[in-house]
Amino acid sequence: MKRTFFGLLILMFFAGTSQEKPRLVVGIVVDQMRYDYISRFYNDFDGGGFKRLIDDGFLFRNAHYDYMPTKTGPGHASIYTGTTPARHGIIGNDWYATSIDQKINCVYDSTASVVGGVSNGEVSPRNVKTTTITDELRLFYNFTSRVVGVSLKDRGAAIPAGHNPTGAYWYDLESGNMITSTYYQKNLPSWIEKYNERNRPNAFLSGKWELLKAREAYNESIEDENPYEQELRKGMGVSFPHDLSKHKKDMSLLKYTPFTNTLIKEVSMEAVIGENLGMDSIPDFLTMSFSATDDIGHRFGPRSKEVQDTYLRLDREISEFLSFLDDKIGEGNYLVFLSADHGATDVPAYMYKNKMPAGYHNNGYIRSLINDRLSERFGEGKWVSSIINEQVYLNKNLVDDKQLNLTEVKKEVIKTLMAEDYIVDALDADLVAMRMFTDPMLIRLQNGYDNKRSGDILYILKPSTLNDAWGRKGTDHRTPYTYDTHIPIIFYGKGVRKGNSVRQVAITDIAPTLSMLLNISLPSGADGEPLKELFE
Repeated sequence: MKRTFFGLLILMFFAGTSQEKPRLVVGIVVDQMRYDYISRFYNDFDGGGFKRLIDDGFLFRNAHYDYMPTKTGPGHASIYTGTTPARHGIIGNDWYATSIDQKINCVYDSTASVVGGVSNGEVSPRNVKTTTITDELRLFYNFTSRVVGVSLKDRGAAIPAGHNPTGAYWYDLESGNMITSTYYQKNLPSWIEKYNERNRPNAFLSGKWELLKAREAYNESIEDENPYEQELRKGMGVSFPHDLSKHKKDMSLLKYTPFTNTLIKEVSMEAVIGENLGMDSIPDFLTMSFSATDDIGHRFGPRSKEVQDTYLRLDREISEFLSFLDDKIGEGNYLVFLSADHGATDVPAYMYKNKMPAGYHNNGYIRSLINDRLSERFGEGKWVSSIINEQVYLNKNLVDDKQLNLTEVKKEVIKTLMAEDYIVDALDADLVAMRMFTDPMLIRLQNGYDNKRSGDILYILKPSTLNDAWGRKGTDHRTPYTYDTHIPIIFYGKGVRKGNSVRQVAITDIAPTLSMLLNISLPSGADGEPLKELFE
Protein backbone atom coordinates (compact mmCIF):
# COMPACT_ATOMS: atom_id res chain seq x y z
CA MET A 1 0.00 0.00 0.00
CA LYS A 2 1.38 3.40 -0.98
CA ARG A 3 1.98 6.04 1.68
CA THR A 4 0.03 9.27 1.58
CA PHE A 5 1.64 12.36 0.10
CA PHE A 6 1.39 14.06 3.50
CA GLY A 7 3.33 11.25 5.14
CA LEU A 8 6.11 11.58 2.59
CA LEU A 9 6.28 15.33 3.22
CA ILE A 10 6.80 14.62 6.92
CA LEU A 11 9.62 12.23 6.11
CA MET A 12 11.29 14.78 3.83
CA PHE A 13 11.00 17.49 6.46
CA PHE A 14 12.80 15.47 9.11
CA ALA A 15 15.31 13.82 6.81
CA GLY A 16 17.69 16.75 7.08
CA THR A 17 17.58 16.92 10.88
CA SER A 18 17.96 13.27 11.85
CA GLN A 19 20.04 10.24 11.00
CA GLU A 20 18.63 7.59 8.69
CA LYS A 21 16.16 5.44 10.59
CA PRO A 22 15.45 1.71 10.40
CA ARG A 23 12.73 0.83 7.93
CA LEU A 24 11.28 -1.69 10.38
CA VAL A 25 11.46 -2.08 14.16
CA VAL A 26 10.72 -5.56 15.48
CA GLY A 27 9.91 -5.96 19.15
CA ILE A 28 10.25 -9.57 20.35
CA VAL A 29 8.94 -10.48 23.80
CA VAL A 30 9.63 -14.03 24.99
CA ASP A 31 7.08 -14.87 27.65
CA GLN A 32 8.62 -16.10 30.95
CA MET A 33 12.23 -15.94 29.72
CA ARG A 34 14.49 -15.88 32.75
CA TYR A 35 17.89 -14.34 32.10
CA ASP A 36 19.72 -17.53 33.03
CA TYR A 37 18.26 -19.35 30.02
CA ILE A 38 20.82 -17.50 27.91
CA SER A 39 23.78 -18.84 29.85
CA ARG A 40 22.29 -22.29 30.47
CA PHE A 41 21.34 -22.99 26.85
CA TYR A 42 23.85 -20.81 24.98
CA ASN A 43 26.20 -23.59 23.91
CA ASP A 44 23.36 -25.54 22.31
CA PHE A 45 21.91 -22.60 20.38
CA ASP A 46 22.59 -22.51 16.65
CA GLY A 47 24.45 -19.50 15.27
CA GLY A 48 21.65 -17.58 13.59
CA GLY A 49 19.16 -16.96 16.42
CA PHE A 50 19.92 -15.97 20.00
CA LYS A 51 23.67 -16.12 19.36
CA ARG A 52 23.38 -13.74 16.42
CA LEU A 53 21.42 -11.24 18.49
CA ILE A 54 23.79 -11.53 21.46
CA ASP A 55 27.13 -11.68 19.65
CA ASP A 56 26.35 -9.04 17.01
CA GLY A 57 24.04 -6.88 19.12
CA PHE A 58 24.12 -5.29 22.57
CA LEU A 59 23.13 -7.37 25.61
CA PHE A 60 22.08 -5.87 28.93
CA ARG A 61 22.91 -8.61 31.41
CA ASN A 62 21.46 -6.98 34.51
CA ALA A 63 18.01 -5.84 33.36
CA HIS A 64 15.07 -6.01 35.76
CA TYR A 65 11.41 -5.32 36.26
CA ASP A 66 10.99 -2.61 38.84
CA TYR A 67 7.49 -3.48 40.10
CA MET A 68 5.23 -6.31 41.16
CA PRO A 69 3.20 -8.27 40.16
CA THR A 70 5.47 -9.53 37.40
CA LYS A 71 2.96 -10.87 34.90
CA THR A 72 2.34 -10.88 31.15
CA GLY A 73 -0.06 -7.95 30.85
CA PRO A 74 1.95 -5.54 33.01
CA GLY A 75 5.19 -6.74 31.40
CA HIS A 76 4.12 -5.99 27.85
CA ALA A 77 2.61 -2.67 28.94
CA SER A 78 5.79 -1.60 30.75
CA ILE A 79 8.00 -2.48 27.80
CA TYR A 80 5.95 -0.48 25.34
CA THR A 81 4.91 2.48 27.53
CA GLY A 82 8.23 3.02 29.31
CA THR A 83 6.53 3.25 32.69
CA THR A 84 5.19 1.02 35.46
CA PRO A 85 1.65 -0.16 36.32
CA ALA A 86 1.32 2.79 38.68
CA ARG A 87 1.11 4.96 35.56
CA HIS A 88 -0.03 2.77 32.66
CA GLY A 89 -2.69 1.05 34.78
CA ILE A 90 -2.19 -2.58 33.75
CA ILE A 91 -1.75 -3.93 37.27
CA GLY A 92 -2.11 -7.63 36.42
CA ASN A 93 -3.33 -10.05 33.79
CA ASP A 94 -6.62 -9.63 35.59
CA TRP A 95 -7.89 -7.53 38.45
CA TYR A 96 -11.05 -7.10 40.47
CA ALA A 97 -13.22 -4.29 39.10
CA THR A 98 -15.12 -2.93 42.09
CA SER A 99 -17.60 -1.03 39.91
CA ILE A 100 -19.01 -4.23 38.39
CA ASP A 101 -18.05 -6.62 41.22
CA GLN A 102 -16.10 -9.05 39.06
CA LYS A 103 -12.65 -9.97 37.86
CA ILE A 104 -11.75 -8.67 34.40
CA ASN A 105 -9.03 -9.40 31.85
CA CYS A 106 -6.53 -6.57 31.44
CA VAL A 107 -7.57 -6.13 27.78
CA TYR A 108 -11.28 -6.70 28.37
CA ASP A 109 -13.57 -4.42 26.39
CA SER A 110 -17.31 -5.12 26.52
CA THR A 111 -17.88 -3.01 23.40
CA ALA A 112 -15.68 -5.24 21.22
CA SER A 113 -16.50 -8.63 19.70
CA VAL A 114 -14.59 -11.35 17.89
CA VAL A 115 -13.61 -11.14 14.24
CA GLY A 116 -12.54 -14.34 12.51
CA GLY A 117 -13.15 -16.80 15.32
CA VAL A 118 -15.67 -17.93 17.92
CA SER A 119 -14.29 -16.70 21.24
CA ASN A 120 -11.97 -14.26 23.00
CA GLY A 121 -12.94 -11.19 21.03
CA GLU A 122 -13.93 -8.73 23.76
CA VAL A 123 -10.45 -7.28 23.49
CA SER A 124 -8.88 -3.84 23.06
CA PRO A 125 -6.05 -1.74 24.56
CA ARG A 126 -8.46 0.75 26.16
CA ASN A 127 -7.32 -0.12 29.70
CA VAL A 128 -3.80 1.14 28.96
CA LYS A 129 -3.81 4.69 30.35
CA THR A 130 -0.75 6.07 28.53
CA THR A 131 0.54 5.97 24.98
CA THR A 132 2.94 3.30 23.78
CA ILE A 133 6.05 3.66 21.66
CA THR A 134 4.00 2.22 18.79
CA ASP A 135 1.37 4.94 19.35
CA GLU A 136 4.04 7.60 19.20
CA LEU A 137 5.44 6.22 15.95
CA ARG A 138 1.97 6.32 14.41
CA LEU A 139 1.37 9.84 15.68
CA PHE A 140 4.73 11.13 14.46
CA TYR A 141 4.07 10.04 10.88
CA ASN A 142 0.38 11.01 10.93
CA PHE A 143 -0.66 7.33 10.93
CA THR A 144 1.21 6.48 7.74
CA SER A 145 3.66 4.33 9.70
CA ARG A 146 2.27 0.81 9.91
CA VAL A 147 2.11 -1.10 13.21
CA VAL A 148 1.09 -4.75 13.57
CA GLY A 149 0.95 -6.85 16.75
CA VAL A 150 1.06 -10.68 16.71
CA SER A 151 0.84 -13.04 19.67
CA LEU A 152 -0.65 -16.26 20.94
CA LYS A 153 -2.27 -14.25 23.76
CA ASP A 154 -4.72 -11.39 23.34
CA ARG A 155 -2.80 -9.17 25.77
CA GLY A 156 0.48 -9.96 24.03
CA ALA A 157 -0.90 -8.56 20.78
CA ALA A 158 -3.27 -5.78 21.87
CA ILE A 159 -1.06 -3.93 24.36
CA PRO A 160 2.19 -3.71 22.33
CA ALA A 161 0.38 -2.71 19.12
CA GLY A 162 -1.02 0.33 20.90
CA HIS A 163 -4.29 2.22 20.74
CA ASN A 164 -4.62 2.72 16.98
CA PRO A 165 -2.48 0.19 15.10
CA THR A 166 -2.79 -1.17 11.60
CA GLY A 167 -3.81 -4.45 13.22
CA ALA A 168 -3.46 -6.78 16.20
CA TYR A 169 -3.93 -10.54 15.95
CA TRP A 170 -3.99 -13.41 18.44
CA TYR A 171 -4.90 -17.10 18.66
CA ASP A 172 -8.44 -18.35 19.24
CA LEU A 173 -8.18 -21.36 21.56
CA GLU A 174 -11.49 -22.77 20.25
CA SER A 175 -11.29 -22.40 16.48
CA GLY A 176 -7.51 -22.45 16.06
CA ASN A 177 -7.71 -19.29 13.94
CA MET A 178 -5.71 -16.11 14.26
CA ILE A 179 -8.33 -13.51 15.15
CA THR A 180 -8.87 -9.86 16.02
CA SER A 181 -11.72 -7.78 17.44
CA THR A 182 -14.14 -5.18 16.14
CA TYR A 183 -12.12 -2.56 18.01
CA TYR A 184 -9.62 -2.81 15.16
CA GLN A 185 -11.62 -3.78 12.07
CA LYS A 186 -14.80 -5.49 10.87
CA ASN A 187 -13.09 -8.16 8.79
CA LEU A 188 -9.77 -9.97 8.83
CA PRO A 189 -7.31 -8.85 6.14
CA SER A 190 -6.98 -11.29 3.26
CA TRP A 191 -3.47 -12.37 4.28
CA ILE A 192 -4.74 -13.54 7.69
CA GLU A 193 -7.72 -15.30 6.11
CA LYS A 194 -5.42 -17.14 3.72
CA TYR A 195 -3.17 -18.19 6.60
CA ASN A 196 -6.17 -19.49 8.59
CA GLU A 197 -7.28 -21.52 5.56
CA ARG A 198 -4.03 -23.47 5.80
CA ASN A 199 -5.21 -24.86 9.18
CA ARG A 200 -1.71 -25.05 10.58
CA PRO A 201 -2.85 -25.95 14.14
CA ASN A 202 -4.32 -29.19 12.81
CA ALA A 203 -0.99 -30.06 11.21
CA PHE A 204 0.89 -29.33 14.43
CA LEU A 205 -1.50 -31.36 16.56
CA SER A 206 -1.51 -34.38 14.25
CA GLY A 207 1.95 -35.50 15.33
CA LYS A 208 4.22 -35.74 18.34
CA TRP A 209 6.35 -33.30 20.25
CA GLU A 210 9.74 -34.99 20.30
CA LEU A 211 13.14 -33.75 21.38
CA LEU A 212 14.72 -31.57 18.71
CA LYS A 213 18.25 -32.81 19.43
CA ALA A 214 19.91 -35.89 20.88
CA ARG A 215 19.30 -36.38 24.60
CA GLU A 216 22.93 -35.60 25.40
CA ALA A 217 22.23 -31.98 24.44
CA TYR A 218 19.85 -31.60 27.37
CA ASN A 219 22.33 -31.87 30.23
CA GLU A 220 21.26 -28.46 31.53
CA SER A 221 17.89 -29.94 32.51
CA ILE A 222 16.78 -32.44 35.12
CA GLU A 223 15.60 -35.96 34.34
CA ASP A 224 12.74 -36.24 31.86
CA GLU A 225 10.49 -38.25 34.18
CA ASN A 226 10.16 -36.35 37.45
CA PRO A 227 7.47 -35.48 40.02
CA TYR A 228 7.56 -31.69 39.47
CA GLU A 229 5.71 -31.52 36.16
CA GLN A 230 2.07 -31.38 35.10
CA GLU A 231 0.70 -33.44 32.22
CA LEU A 232 -0.39 -31.61 29.09
CA ARG A 233 -3.59 -33.62 29.26
CA LYS A 234 -4.64 -36.42 31.57
CA GLY A 235 -2.99 -39.67 30.63
CA MET A 236 -0.32 -38.12 28.38
CA GLY A 237 2.48 -38.46 30.91
CA VAL A 238 5.26 -35.95 31.55
CA SER A 239 8.12 -37.30 29.43
CA PHE A 240 9.06 -37.27 25.75
CA PRO A 241 7.66 -37.94 23.26
CA HIS A 242 4.34 -36.14 23.83
CA ASP A 243 1.74 -37.62 21.48
CA LEU A 244 -0.45 -34.65 20.54
CA SER A 245 -2.54 -36.60 18.04
CA LYS A 246 -4.57 -38.14 20.88
CA HIS A 247 -6.12 -34.71 21.40
CA LYS A 248 -5.73 -33.19 17.94
CA LYS A 249 -9.22 -31.65 17.94
CA ASP A 250 -8.39 -29.68 21.08
CA MET A 251 -7.10 -26.38 19.69
CA SER A 252 -6.25 -25.15 23.19
CA LEU A 253 -3.65 -27.92 23.58
CA LEU A 254 -1.45 -26.17 21.04
CA LYS A 255 -0.51 -23.42 23.49
CA TYR A 256 1.36 -25.96 25.61
CA THR A 257 3.63 -26.88 22.72
CA PRO A 258 6.54 -25.06 21.02
CA PHE A 259 4.61 -25.15 17.75
CA THR A 260 2.68 -22.01 18.66
CA ASN A 261 6.03 -20.23 18.36
CA THR A 262 6.22 -21.57 14.82
CA LEU A 263 2.74 -20.22 14.21
CA ILE A 264 3.63 -16.76 15.53
CA LYS A 265 6.76 -16.69 13.37
CA GLU A 266 4.78 -17.67 10.28
CA VAL A 267 2.02 -15.12 10.89
CA SER A 268 4.64 -12.43 11.50
CA MET A 269 6.25 -13.23 8.15
CA GLU A 270 2.84 -12.99 6.51
CA ALA A 271 2.31 -9.63 8.23
CA VAL A 272 5.56 -8.25 6.80
CA ILE A 273 4.47 -9.26 3.29
CA GLY A 274 0.74 -8.59 3.62
CA GLU A 275 1.14 -5.14 5.19
CA ASN A 276 4.30 -4.17 3.28
CA LEU A 277 6.18 -3.59 6.52
CA GLY A 278 9.62 -2.04 6.12
CA MET A 279 9.20 -1.54 2.38
CA ASP A 280 9.94 2.18 2.29
CA SER A 281 11.66 4.89 4.31
CA ILE A 282 8.85 5.54 6.78
CA PRO A 283 9.60 3.29 9.79
CA ASP A 284 7.10 0.53 10.57
CA PHE A 285 6.79 -1.56 13.73
CA LEU A 286 6.08 -5.26 14.19
CA THR A 287 5.47 -6.58 17.71
CA MET A 288 5.89 -10.32 18.28
CA SER A 289 5.14 -12.13 21.53
CA PHE A 290 6.18 -15.77 21.83
CA SER A 291 3.92 -17.25 24.49
CA ALA A 292 4.54 -21.01 24.34
CA THR A 293 7.56 -20.49 26.59
CA ASP A 294 5.21 -19.31 29.34
CA ASP A 295 2.55 -22.01 29.09
CA ILE A 296 5.19 -24.74 28.89
CA GLY A 297 7.14 -23.15 31.74
CA HIS A 298 4.05 -23.15 33.95
CA ARG A 299 3.43 -26.83 33.26
CA PHE A 300 6.95 -28.22 33.48
CA GLY A 301 9.11 -25.73 35.37
CA PRO A 302 12.41 -24.00 34.47
CA ARG A 303 14.62 -27.09 34.89
CA SER A 304 12.62 -29.34 32.56
CA LYS A 305 13.68 -30.82 29.26
CA GLU A 306 10.46 -29.42 27.82
CA VAL A 307 11.52 -25.86 28.57
CA GLN A 308 15.02 -26.41 27.22
CA ASP A 309 13.68 -28.01 24.05
CA THR A 310 11.26 -25.11 23.60
CA TYR A 311 14.13 -22.62 23.69
CA LEU A 312 16.27 -24.64 21.30
CA ARG A 313 13.32 -24.67 18.90
CA LEU A 314 12.63 -20.97 19.45
CA ASP A 315 16.28 -20.28 18.64
CA ARG A 316 15.70 -21.77 15.19
CA GLU A 317 12.44 -19.84 14.73
CA ILE A 318 14.27 -16.57 15.46
CA SER A 319 17.08 -17.57 13.12
CA GLU A 320 14.63 -18.23 10.29
CA PHE A 321 12.82 -14.97 10.96
CA LEU A 322 16.02 -12.92 10.90
CA SER A 323 17.05 -14.57 7.64
CA PHE A 324 13.61 -13.72 6.26
CA LEU A 325 14.11 -10.06 7.23
CA ASP A 326 17.54 -10.07 5.61
CA ASP A 327 15.95 -11.24 2.40
CA LYS A 328 12.83 -9.05 2.39
CA ILE A 329 14.10 -5.81 3.97
CA GLY A 330 17.84 -6.13 3.86
CA GLU A 331 20.37 -6.70 6.61
CA GLY A 332 21.14 -3.36 8.22
CA ASN A 333 17.74 -1.87 7.38
CA TYR A 334 15.89 -3.11 10.47
CA LEU A 335 16.19 -2.85 14.25
CA VAL A 336 15.31 -5.64 16.68
CA PHE A 337 14.94 -5.67 20.43
CA LEU A 338 14.30 -8.82 22.44
CA SER A 339 13.24 -9.06 26.05
CA ALA A 340 10.81 -10.89 28.33
CA ASP A 341 7.67 -9.94 30.23
CA HIS A 342 8.82 -11.66 33.46
CA GLY A 343 10.80 -14.62 34.73
CA ALA A 344 9.68 -17.52 36.94
CA THR A 345 10.63 -19.31 40.12
CA ASP A 346 11.86 -22.87 40.26
CA VAL A 347 9.23 -25.40 41.24
CA PRO A 348 8.98 -25.02 45.05
CA ALA A 349 8.77 -28.78 45.58
CA TYR A 350 12.05 -29.19 43.68
CA MET A 351 13.62 -26.33 45.65
CA TYR A 352 12.43 -27.74 48.97
CA LYS A 353 13.79 -31.21 48.18
CA ASN A 354 17.17 -29.64 47.51
CA LYS A 355 17.15 -27.69 50.80
CA MET A 356 16.42 -24.32 49.20
CA PRO A 357 13.94 -21.82 50.71
CA ALA A 358 10.53 -22.37 49.11
CA GLY A 359 6.99 -23.30 49.98
CA TYR A 360 3.27 -23.14 49.25
CA HIS A 361 0.23 -21.30 50.47
CA ASN A 362 -3.44 -21.17 49.50
CA ASN A 363 -5.49 -18.12 48.51
CA GLY A 364 -8.70 -19.82 49.59
CA TYR A 365 -7.27 -20.32 53.05
CA ILE A 366 -6.19 -16.66 53.24
CA ARG A 367 -9.70 -15.55 52.27
CA SER A 368 -11.26 -17.79 54.94
CA LEU A 369 -8.74 -16.62 57.52
CA ILE A 370 -9.57 -12.96 56.91
CA ASN A 371 -13.32 -13.54 56.78
CA ASP A 372 -13.25 -15.50 60.03
CA ARG A 373 -11.15 -12.90 61.81
CA LEU A 374 -13.26 -9.94 60.68
CA SER A 375 -16.49 -11.78 61.43
CA GLU A 376 -15.23 -12.49 64.94
CA ARG A 377 -14.17 -8.88 65.44
CA PHE A 378 -16.91 -6.94 63.63
CA GLY A 379 -19.78 -9.36 63.06
CA GLU A 380 -20.72 -11.95 60.45
CA GLY A 381 -20.41 -11.11 56.78
CA LYS A 382 -18.64 -11.68 53.50
CA TRP A 383 -15.73 -9.35 54.17
CA VAL A 384 -13.46 -10.19 51.23
CA SER A 385 -14.64 -9.39 47.73
CA SER A 386 -11.53 -10.74 46.01
CA ILE A 387 -7.90 -11.75 46.49
CA ILE A 388 -5.81 -11.37 43.35
CA ASN A 389 -2.25 -10.28 42.54
CA GLU A 390 -1.40 -10.53 46.28
CA GLN A 391 -3.97 -7.82 46.95
CA VAL A 392 -7.04 -8.01 49.17
CA TYR A 393 -10.18 -6.20 48.02
CA LEU A 394 -12.50 -5.62 50.94
CA ASN A 395 -16.29 -5.49 50.78
CA LYS A 396 -16.59 -1.78 51.41
CA ASN A 397 -20.38 -1.86 51.19
CA LEU A 398 -20.40 -4.15 54.22
CA VAL A 399 -17.96 -1.85 56.02
CA ASP A 400 -20.32 1.08 55.34
CA ASP A 401 -23.43 -0.88 56.31
CA LYS A 402 -21.89 -1.71 59.67
CA GLN A 403 -20.74 1.92 60.04
CA LEU A 404 -17.15 0.85 60.65
CA ASN A 405 -13.89 2.71 60.24
CA LEU A 406 -12.20 1.28 57.13
CA THR A 407 -8.74 1.93 58.55
CA GLU A 408 -9.53 -0.17 61.61
CA VAL A 409 -10.82 -3.00 59.45
CA LYS A 410 -7.65 -2.92 57.37
CA LYS A 411 -5.51 -3.02 60.51
CA GLU A 412 -7.18 -6.28 61.49
CA VAL A 413 -6.53 -7.73 58.04
CA ILE A 414 -2.86 -6.74 58.18
CA LYS A 415 -2.48 -8.21 61.65
CA THR A 416 -4.06 -11.46 60.41
CA LEU A 417 -1.80 -11.67 57.36
CA MET A 418 1.37 -10.89 59.27
CA ALA A 419 0.69 -13.79 61.62
CA GLU A 420 1.20 -16.16 58.68
CA ASP A 421 4.78 -17.40 58.31
CA TYR A 422 4.76 -17.33 54.48
CA ILE A 423 3.90 -13.60 54.34
CA VAL A 424 6.83 -11.22 54.89
CA ASP A 425 4.98 -7.92 54.60
CA ALA A 426 1.42 -6.56 54.40
CA LEU A 427 0.59 -2.91 53.90
CA ASP A 428 -2.41 -0.62 53.82
CA ALA A 429 -2.99 0.67 50.28
CA ASP A 430 -3.23 4.21 51.66
CA LEU A 431 0.38 3.94 52.79
CA VAL A 432 1.47 2.52 49.43
CA ALA A 433 -0.35 5.37 47.66
CA MET A 434 1.87 7.92 49.42
CA ARG A 435 4.85 6.51 47.44
CA MET A 436 7.41 7.28 50.12
CA PHE A 437 9.23 3.93 50.32
CA THR A 438 13.01 3.71 50.03
CA ASP A 439 13.39 -0.06 50.43
CA PRO A 440 13.89 -1.58 46.94
CA MET A 441 11.36 -4.35 47.53
CA LEU A 442 8.69 -1.94 48.69
CA ILE A 443 9.45 0.43 45.81
CA ARG A 444 8.54 -2.43 43.48
CA LEU A 445 5.30 -2.85 45.40
CA GLN A 446 4.35 0.80 45.03
CA ASN A 447 5.36 0.87 41.36
CA GLY A 448 2.73 -1.80 40.76
CA TYR A 449 -0.01 0.05 42.64
CA ASP A 450 -2.75 1.94 40.84
CA ASN A 451 -4.89 4.27 42.97
CA LYS A 452 -8.16 3.24 41.31
CA ARG A 453 -7.61 -0.40 40.33
CA SER A 454 -5.55 -1.96 43.11
CA GLY A 455 -6.79 -3.58 46.30
CA ASP A 456 -7.06 -2.30 49.88
CA ILE A 457 -4.21 -4.34 51.37
CA LEU A 458 -1.10 -5.48 49.50
CA TYR A 459 1.21 -8.23 50.72
CA ILE A 460 4.49 -9.89 49.76
CA LEU A 461 5.11 -13.62 50.08
CA LYS A 462 8.37 -15.32 51.00
CA PRO A 463 10.60 -16.19 48.03
CA SER A 464 9.53 -19.16 45.88
CA THR A 465 6.18 -19.45 47.64
CA LEU A 466 3.31 -20.35 45.30
CA ASN A 467 -0.44 -20.76 45.60
CA ASP A 468 -1.12 -24.51 45.55
CA ALA A 469 -4.72 -24.22 44.33
CA TRP A 470 -3.70 -26.12 41.16
CA GLY A 471 -1.46 -28.62 42.94
CA ARG A 472 2.23 -28.59 43.73
CA LYS A 473 3.64 -29.13 40.27
CA GLY A 474 4.86 -26.57 37.76
CA THR A 475 5.71 -22.96 38.46
CA ASP A 476 4.44 -19.38 38.44
CA HIS A 477 5.56 -15.75 38.56
CA ARG A 478 4.33 -12.49 40.11
CA THR A 479 6.80 -11.53 42.83
CA PRO A 480 9.39 -8.73 43.31
CA TYR A 481 12.20 -11.27 43.66
CA THR A 482 15.02 -11.52 41.14
CA TYR A 483 13.94 -14.88 39.69
CA ASP A 484 10.87 -13.01 38.41
CA THR A 485 12.44 -9.61 37.67
CA HIS A 486 15.76 -10.52 36.00
CA ILE A 487 15.34 -10.78 32.24
CA PRO A 488 17.49 -10.08 29.15
CA ILE A 489 17.33 -6.92 27.06
CA ILE A 490 19.00 -7.23 23.65
CA PHE A 491 19.20 -4.63 20.89
CA TYR A 492 20.36 -5.67 17.43
CA GLY A 493 20.50 -4.18 13.97
CA LYS A 494 20.59 -0.71 12.50
CA GLY A 495 22.45 1.77 14.66
CA VAL A 496 23.38 -0.77 17.36
CA ARG A 497 27.00 -1.52 18.19
CA LYS A 498 28.25 -4.82 19.57
CA GLY A 499 28.76 -5.13 23.30
CA ASN A 500 27.25 -5.92 26.67
CA SER A 501 26.77 -4.22 30.01
CA VAL A 502 26.31 -5.34 33.60
CA ARG A 503 24.88 -1.98 34.66
CA GLN A 504 21.49 -2.44 36.30
CA VAL A 505 18.79 -1.16 33.99
CA ALA A 506 15.00 -1.32 34.01
CA ILE A 507 12.48 -2.73 31.58
CA THR A 508 10.98 0.75 31.37
CA ASP A 509 14.17 1.91 29.63
CA ILE A 510 13.30 0.14 26.36
CA ALA A 511 10.63 2.56 25.10
CA PRO A 512 12.67 5.74 25.79
CA THR A 513 15.62 4.13 24.03
CA LEU A 514 13.47 3.44 20.98
CA SER A 515 12.19 7.02 21.06
CA MET A 516 15.76 8.30 20.88
CA LEU A 517 16.80 5.83 18.18
CA LEU A 518 13.77 6.76 16.07
CA ASN A 519 13.99 10.44 17.03
CA ILE A 520 10.29 10.59 17.93
CA SER A 521 8.31 11.62 20.99
CA LEU A 522 8.45 9.66 24.23
CA PRO A 523 5.33 7.75 25.28
CA SER A 524 3.15 10.03 27.42
CA GLY A 525 3.90 8.37 30.75
CA ALA A 526 7.47 7.24 30.13
CA ASP A 527 9.79 7.63 33.11
CA GLY A 528 12.53 5.20 32.09
CA GLU A 529 15.95 6.33 30.88
CA PRO A 530 17.44 5.77 27.41
CA LEU A 531 20.03 3.01 27.52
CA LYS A 532 23.08 5.24 27.20
CA GLU A 533 25.43 2.46 26.09
CA LEU A 534 23.69 2.44 22.70
CA PHE A 535 24.50 6.11 22.15
CA GLU A 536 28.12 6.24 23.29
